[in-house]
Amino acid sequence: MLLWNDIKEKAEEQLWVSAELEVIYRVESMPDADQPREILSGPIEDAGNLTKMIVPLHESLIQWGFPIDMSQLDSIYTSKLKEQHIQTDIVLNHINMKDQSVIQSAGASGVSSLGAIKTEIIPIREDGSEGIQAVILNPYVTIFERMGLILIATALIMVFVAACIVYQIKVIFFQNKIAKLREDFSYAMVHDMKTPLSSIQLGLRLLYSNKQTGEKREKSFQIVEDEVAHLLALTNKVLTLSKMESGKLRLDNKKFRIAPVINDLIEKFSVKAGKETLFSTDIRQELVYGDEEFLKEAISNLIDNAIKYSGDSVRIDISVGSDDTYTWIRVKDNGFGISHQDQKKIFEKFERAAAIDRNRKGGAAGFGLGLNYVYRVAEAHGGEVRVFSIEGQSSEFTIYLPILIQTIETL
Repeated sequence: MLLWNDIKEKAEEQLWVSAELEVIYRVESMPDADQPREILSGPIEDAGNLTKMIVPLHESLIQWGFPIDMSQLDSIYTSKLKEQHIQTDIVLNHINMKDQSVIQSAGASGVSSLGAIKTEIIPIREDGSEGIQAVILNPYVTIFERMGLILIATALIMVFVAACIVYQIKVIFFQNKIAKLREDFSYAMVHDMKTPLSSIQLGLRLLYSNKQTGEKREKSFQIVEDEVAHLLALTNKVLTLSKMESGKLRLDNKKFRIAPVINDLIEKFSVKAGKETLFSTDIRQELVYGDEEFLKEAISNLIDNAIKYSGDSVRIDISVGSDDTYTWIRVKDNGFGISHQDQKKIFEKFERAAAIDRNRKGGAAGFGLGLNYVYRVAEAHGGEVRVFSIEGQSSEFTIYLPILIQTIETL
């Protein structure tokens, strides 16, 4: 509203000035301007003192055959408005004051006057019968130009506020995800550690009681040792993953024979599987380049998952091969398979396909670290791990190790 009033005030002020200058223009254009010059009684350039003389001058000029020149007035007025940084379409009307009719006009035509600014009518006849009025069309252009900095600043503030809101929403979602992750991890940790801790406690009680001798005593020692090793392996896995994520873990890459590694894992899982487990191998690439310890643990995780997520009998096919780009290690089973939806998140830390639901229903326990560990090991080697699974039929995990990385590191 303030800008609107300011534009109107300046438009009226410049209309007076323009009317005065238009009178001077008509005086200058007369063949014999002596008499009008006498009426001006001063330098014709000094238009500021002519306000009270416009009406009598105009009357005299009409009598001498020099009526108001609306075209010239429009040119002068437009120029004066530009000096005030008001650049928009205008219309100048020569008005009959008696019936408010327009005698003649100058300026823009065919432009809507909706929302225009109309100045007060300046009288140009002593009897007040005629006057001139300016109509500022579409003043909003000027208003918006003057508000440019304010609008830009406001827009920037709004963008900043919106960005803050979006960021805050992301933080809230992230915090909720962390809270859910903490809950799931806590439940999985308690569930998975409860069994080995209970076994350790029971085994120690039996050993302290001295009621066991010979083979039974040795078996209790073996149970305690195995469960402690299981807990230690879980702890080391968490620490290893943390180092991998922070980039602090260094791999001891070298060429090694893969067959002995796989045979050792088959022997280990054949004993501890607790179900009928059939293994088959297809070793087409004997030498593999990488960190033997971490790759062995990654393959171990894949075999362990194959046994966990299968029925009373499981067949596991392990194959190793290579092409021009990769050396690949593949573990395939005939287990429960993984749904397409769950395949998108099984490699995330502490995630496992329907893990919490299965745990609470008595299914396979675990932290959901195994596949994330495989993913991180493959990533640390410059490769990747892919899954192909048909729910209810089979799962196939393949670790790809790029040959280009192997070649560069061995040079």
